[in-house]
Amino acid sequence: MDNFIVSARKYRPATFDMVVGQDTITTTLRNAIRNNLLAQAYLFCGPRGVGKTTCARIFAKTINCPDTGPDGEACDKCESCRSFNSQASFNIHELDAASNNSVEDIRNLTDQVRIPPQIGRFSVYIIDEVHMLSSAAFNAFLKTLEEPPSHAIFILATTEKHKIIPTILSRCQIFDFNRINVDDIVQRLSWVAGKEGVEAEHEALHVIATKADGAMRDALSIFDQIVSFSGKTITYADVIANLNVLDYEYYFRITAAAMEGDVSSVLLTYDEILKKGFDGYNFMAGLNNHLRDLLVSRDEATVKLLETSPSIRQRYREQAVKASLQFIYPALDIGSHCMLNFKASKNQRLHVELALLRMCNLSEATEKEEIKKKAEPGRLDEEEHYSVAPPRFVARPRASTVRTSQEASTARASQEASLSPAPATQRPKPPVTGDEPKKVSIKSIIEDAKSRDAIVSEPQPDTILTFPDNEFTTEEFHEVWASFAEEIREESPRISVTLSSVTPELLADKTILLKLDNLTLKESFDDNFRQRLEGHLRRALRNGSIRLQTIVEATDRGEILYSPEQKFNHLAEKNPALRELKRTFNLDFE
Repeated sequence: MDNFIVSARKYRPATFDMVVGQDTITTTLRNAIRNNLLAQAYLFCGPRGVGKTTCARIFAKTINCPDTGPDGEACDKCESCRSFNSQASFNIHELDAASNNSVEDIRNLTDQVRIPPQIGRFSVYIIDEVHMLSSAAFNAFLKTLEEPPSHAIFILATTEKHKIIPTILSRCQIFDFNRINVDDIVQRLSWVAGKEGVEAEHEALHVIATKADGAMRDALSIFDQIVSFSGKTITYADVIANLNVLDYEYYFRITAAAMEGDVSSVLLTYDEILKKGFDGYNFMAGLNNHLRDLLVSRDEATVKLLETSPSIRQRYREQAVKASLQFIYPALDIGSHCMLNFKASKNQRLHVELALLRMCNLSEATEKEEIKKKAEPGRLDEEEHYSVAPPRFVARPRASTVRTSQEASTARASQEASLSPAPATQRPKPPVTGDEPKKVSIKSIIEDAKSRDAIVSEPQPDTILTFPDNEFTTEEFHEVWASFAEEIREESPRISVTLSSVTPELLADKTILLKLDNLTLKESFDDNFRQRLEGHLRRALRNGSIRLQTIVEATDRGEILYSPEQKFNHLAEKNPALRELKRTFNLDFE
């Protein structure tokens, strides 16, 4: 019985033409041989299993062949080529730097370099994993690498070029080997299968090529493993069962169910995946790749980025037609955040399930957005906004109010999103007198929106929104109160800190009593934030009876506390330069 030779060795390329996926490098090396432009040192770097050592051996054999062909290939007939093919060549020396990384090993190599070759023109020294050399060994190697004997050529190979010192890099011609693409690996696997008399499904070879991650050696090793399991017939089912790869079908099923908002189907499918022994993290990584493939399948220009078989590619294109960008983009974001926090989660299954539920909710959100765009502006959706009873509108006259531009925009957005009140009847404007508020121009409104100044409005009937008098707890009240304080933190740090530090009193008739330190603070709050806070409480707590009352609380001596603004004004009367300082540096009273 003949000894078994693994495919990675049995079908190792013997010529430059047989090297897969490195056409640029092989062409450069052949031209250098043909034109006799050989350097004294080469550095081959790149991922594992892409042909670095193989190309080094082919290069070493070819430069010692006396009958090199016009295409730059060795003849494989001369004594030098035959000795190389039988692994008996004395001109080619291979050194593993991982186990020979000391200064003493480099000294022995330096002594050996002085000996000229007995057969052929060059002594070629192939040093694999050269980044494993110690710093002292690198320094001992510098002089020999820079000025070697005329018969010596060094070929260094590494997977981690960044670990090699710059003085070594500057003395070498550097060749960066690329990761081999899936189609090239599939083509070579198909050729090997034909040589071995193995029937293999195209989808099965694609899975092997994808699993190899660009390394031909890994792909051939996986191929041998699958052949040992399935014999002379390789099927898609055998490959995914042996490689612990989740079937594409699961990703298509979960994505389709998520787009339809079918929560039950998504959870049951994920449970089935876990029962097959797959990890939640790997599943989510595969789902993210699936969503990415859906995204690139939407455009003819990017569909070539899919590294799948033609049949699977067609399925991607069919599902991509049904998947909107409004679903794919947020789903990718949800999946990425799920993977980011997966390791820190205490309940990893629940963590993934919550991400899947959020993806299911995307379809409902997309439908609502489309309905909202098609609906008439201001149409009231009672089921969406109110679960107890719809609001009613009452019109009442009110005095001139001073509202911030943010409050005005918030009120307009709330009314436009939820309802469309009947247009108010135009009233003839009374003549302007000195007692009435000053009119505001459009330009001033835009400027006020940027600086958050007050907008003075003319007295007119106001349409307000009232709610049913729902009951609420003290905890709910304080939570809503704190949320408003946080909401205005950037707009008015002083008022935000005040609301966070005081404890309002909730009276029996739903009146909220807010005690402030001084009159200036009370006036500032009443003018700019009292109505906003009152409306915020009514909406959040759904109680139209809420009223907000502010009073000034005196000190124990019956005196009003000075505010920072009052203190500043008092000091500015004594030193007017303070006002210029405040204006120049845009300082705040706080």
